[in-house]
Amino acid sequence: MRPHIIHAHFGTVTALFAAIAAQGVPLVITYRGSDLNPVAGTSGARLRARIGHVFSQAAALAAARIVCVSEQLTRRLLWRKERAVVLPSGVDPDIFRPEPRELARRRLGWNHDDIVVLFNSGNGAPVKRRDLAEAAVGCARRTRPSLRMEVMDGHCDPDLVPAVMNASDCLLVTSDYEGSPTVVQEALACNLPVVSVNVGDVAQRLAGVRATCIAPRDPQALAQALDAVLSLGARSDGRLKLNECSSHHVASELYAIYARIVKNARVAAKIGEIEPRIAEGTPAGGQRNL
Repeated sequence: MRPHIIHAHFGTVTALFAAIAAQGVPLVITYRGSDLNPVAGTSGARLRARIGHVFSQAAALAAARIVCVSEQLTRRLLWRKERAVVLPSGVDPDIFRPEPRELARRRLGWNHDDIVVLFNSGNGAPVKRRDLAEAAVGCARRTRPSLRMEVMDGHCDPDLVPAVMNASDCLLVTSDYEGSPTVVQEALACNLPVVSVNVGDVAQRLAGVRATCIAPRDPQALAQALDAVLSLGARSDGRLKLNECSSHHVASELYAIYARIVKNARVAAKIGEIEPRIAEGTPAGGQRNL
């Protein structure tokens, strides 16, 4: 069965192959971050990233609609910016929801007296800057000896991630580049306090949310921000500000995008069918009766 729409949920090779295979089927591409953002690491990794970026930009030329998970990603597009909309990936608020910290720690077997800073290393991706996070936690530990960093390195059971969020005291984000980090949206849904550098759309997501802080990209500054947020001894109110990060909202917006594309395609097809008949039946005076 021929699809009405093809949606590539990443740039690079994924989007390029989808563009080649579309063969007239309207294409939607979602760009998520590393498919357009600079990538840190070895020279080989950077070269692969640059090639991937070329594929991403080329695929954009074939897109009927482009979705970028943050505004800063749209600015990295070379073409078709007028077709781009900003829509985060979103999180399921029925899965990521607040739970008493003591209960979550009991389920995980964590020490109830520890102060836990959560860090997502993204399978060890250099761009996440684990080194900066460890340096910041090291500075903060001088005044809070019981502070420790819990690292999600890709081996955590996905079903336990909400419990890890609720068992932690604060999320720390130190990435060099991001699109719209899902981990921040998950933290908001769980009312987990957040300390972050200004990256991706994090500043926008944390605006007006209590027990959160945007700090300079410096270990001592991040440590001070951690201390200030932890001193509050309170959860955030991020869930109240989840808004467009809810998966329900994202699904609704994507449905609207699909519906408009299909409607436009049908109108175009109908015009294509009518125009030849109009041309054949046009009187010599040029008047056409529809």
